Amino acid sequence: MAKNQSATEREFMNISSATLTKYLLFPYRQPDKSALNRYLKNKTILITGASYGIGEAVVEMLADSPVKLILVARTAEMLQQIQQRLTSHSADCHIFPCDLTNEQQCTELLHQLQQHGNIDIFINNAGKSICRPLMDSLDRLHDFQRTIRLNYLAPVQICLSLIPQLQKSQGQIINVSALNVLLAPTPYWAAYQASKTAFDQWLRCAEPELRLAKITVSSIYFPLVKTRMIAPVYADKPVPALSTEQAAEIICRALLTRKPCIRPWWALFAQVASVIFHRLWAGCCRYYLKRKSDE
Repeated sequence: MAKNQSATEREFMNISSATLTKYLLFPYRQPDKSALNRYLKNKTILITGASYGIGEAVVEMLADSPVKLILVARTAEMLQQIQQRLTSHSADCHIFPCDLTNEQQCTELLHQLQQHGNIDIFINNAGKSICRPLMDSLDRLHDFQRTIRLNYLAPVQICLSLIPQLQKSQGQIINVSALNVLLAPTPYWAAYQASKTAFDQWLRCAEPELRLAKITVSSIYFPLVKTRMIAPVYADKPVPALSTEQAAEIICRALLTRKPCIRPWWALFAQVASVIFHRLWAGCCRYYLKRKSDE
């Protein structure tokens, strides 16, 4: 009985947490599945980072849509499992194992994609996160190289290759970004925050030209999402975070609305605070680091 009660309590807490994050952390309207299926009919969608986390959740959400899914990820085994699961669904699934941190593999991928006709939508979801003190990174330049390659150079390379196709189909680029690129910099996150900010800036700079070419750009600034990427830092910390399913619903909603900027309602206040209190924030960071080094 106690076990059943414990399980019930856990289920209730999970539901409560999901409700809290949906209506307070990042309120959004669920996508209209019928409208989404009508809009996506016969379209081709390229999704990077499709084997885990948000990417996998988006694939599952689009499984019954009449679309062609091109899934890119490093883990071939996981891609094969996803493709197998989708065999009984409406979506036509094609998989391409590729390490996007490798420029040559990325180039070969883009050559292969030329054989699949025009791509209508590119969802840039692949990402690499590193939280490491600078003093522990002095001999780890490769961490910065891999992070900048995956979070910045790879999506730029893909976009440059796909722009002619997206222009022809009047398509869409959806960038799965992070809220912290809009906020004050944080210690230990230099590699991640710099690389994510780099592509965010690139895409925002390119957006006016892309819109002239009839290509829609949608940037989604997520707070924390419960993926394996945040586990090393937040696994034992009770921080509010979206589920991967909630993040996938927000992305699918962006497919329909094609809004240029999607972020939590409180993001603007946080941005203003980052500007006004930047000196105070820097002082707090120094105080925190000093306390930690003295422990």
